[in-house]
Amino acid sequence: MSTIIGNALPTIPWEDKPARCNDVMWRFSKNPIVDWNPIPTAGRVYNSAIVPFKGAFAGVFRGDQKNGRATLFSGFSKDGVNIDLNPNPIQWVDEQGNPAPTSYAYDPRVLEIDGTFYVTWCDDMKGPSIGLGKTTDFVTFTRLPNPLMPYNRNGVLFPRKINGKYYLLSRPSDTGHTPFGNIFISESPDMVHWGNHSFLMGNGGQGWWEGTKIGAGPVPIETTEGWLLFYHGVSGTCNGYVYSIGAVILDKDNPKKVLYRLKNYLLTPEKQYETVGFVPNVAFPCANLFDAATGRIAIYYGAADTYTAIAFCQVDEVIAHIKSNSIVF
Repeated sequence: MSTIIGNALPTIPWEDKPARCNDVMWRFSKNPIVDWNPIPTAGRVYNSAIVPFKGAFAGVFRGDQKNGRATLFSGFSKDGVNIDLNPNPIQWVDEQGNPAPTSYAYDPRVLEIDGTFYVTWCDDMKGPSIGLGKTTDFVTFTRLPNPLMPYNRNGVLFPRKINGKYYLLSRPSDTGHTPFGNIFISESPDMVHWGNHSFLMGNGGQGWWEGTKIGAGPVPIETTEGWLLFYHGVSGTCNGYVYSIGAVILDKDNPKKVLYRLKNYLLTPEKQYETVGFVPNVAFPCANLFDAATGRIAIYYGAADTYTAIAFCQVDEVIAHIKSNSIVF
């Protein structure tokens, strides 16, 4: 049995697998949980991150404002489904408390380490780069030094130190809508100085679903089998890009090592809210909640660059599926 190493969280959103469903990952029947124009200041909220917070949930959300520019909003939820979004964007400050605004900001990930919630996002540092910040209350947000040089996207931290070091996943890119991309991993002793950058995994292989580019998704989940990482893979079609969700297992003590990599996607755009929207055919995972006691996992993903949706899986089933259908390349 594959065990999640973490806390019991029985209040996460959950639905049992439908009786006639043969898939390892299945969708929430009430999707999308965030629709068009959820607040007066943003037309679309998607590609967002939610975490447990004080017996309920809180998060950082990508909101595309009415001028089209992406920024980050905070929000709270009692059940992880109905989200109360702050209509005002996050007002970042530096470590001295001075205003430290972002130019644009999108696709956040959030995790908790020793009582502090760290946020990574795609930031503007004279080009796409990885932003890093922190909060303890989801009211005051403090910016930290950018961990990596531009151009880069999809920065995802591991939820604890491994052998005394922090680890960060990223996807080096270019100034535009990158038509390529591999996942790299970097390490730091203090969350400030980052180095020992290494290639982790690349696009391609035998699967066309991830033939164009890949990028890390939610924060990795620690299990007895290793770090379970959901990620997005992109294929190029005659009708544009298609974003799907895949999974990989990394070595628990050496996350630079890929142990198993699922050769097929777990979820690809099929439902109307995934195939029709501002950018069609996108399923982009940014967060996962889990209950260690039951092995239940709820994955939050952006759909069609318009909606927020949830999918479910069970850790034993998904890890067994990855291991029995693995190609590491």
